[in-house]
Amino acid sequence: MKKLIGTALCAALALAGIGRAHAADGDWVVKVGAHVVAPKSNNGTLAGGAFKADVGNDTRPTITAEYFFNPHLGLEVLASTPFEHTVRLNGVKAATFKHLPPTVSLQYHFQPEATVSPFVGIGLNYTYVFGEHTTGPLAGTRLSVDDSFGVAAHAGLDFRLNPKWLFTVDARWINIDAKAKVNGASVGTVHVDPLVYGVAVGYRF
Repeated sequence: MKKLIGTALCAALALAGIGRAHAADGDWVVKVGAHVVAPKSNNGTLAGGAFKADVGNDTRPTITAEYFFNPHLGLEVLASTPFEHTVRLNGVKAATFKHLPPTVSLQYHFQPEATVSPFVGIGLNYTYVFGEHTTGPLAGTRLSVDDSFGVAAHAGLDFRLNPKWLFTVDARWINIDAKAKVNGASVGTVHVDPLVYGVAVGYRF
């Protein structure tokens, strides 16, 4: 995972270079909002099927920055404050963990000059997991949840308020499959695969 972090940093620097080289050809849009991370309802089984895992929802502030290569095509980076989720095993609270989900997406905007402009995107997500804490049936054990790297799909609507300001509603599906270990021993994979949905206010410059 250290290599993935290094790769992500190199990609960020490369994107910054692209922005400088082509700033005269496009615009930046920065959006601040709030989003819900809602994992799918069935998050798999652990310990050879002995425990059914369920991961709870969480809502946090988010920020995105999108660089437009032309009016239709943009490259967006998503960041947020840490999300925190509760893990239940067979319905009993057993753990909590935090994560950061930076995501890079290439996006197509269908009607960029219209009052309402739909868009779709596809990209990559890197989920950094930390702050694992155990309770209930896992109390006293050491839980570790691996980081995840997967595909992300994005769709939404931009509502143009004026030439500079816009309002956005959007949703993403992110492929997050994280291996879990208890006291260093693998107990299975948690299939989070959340729907991330919310609203944001954007400014174009």
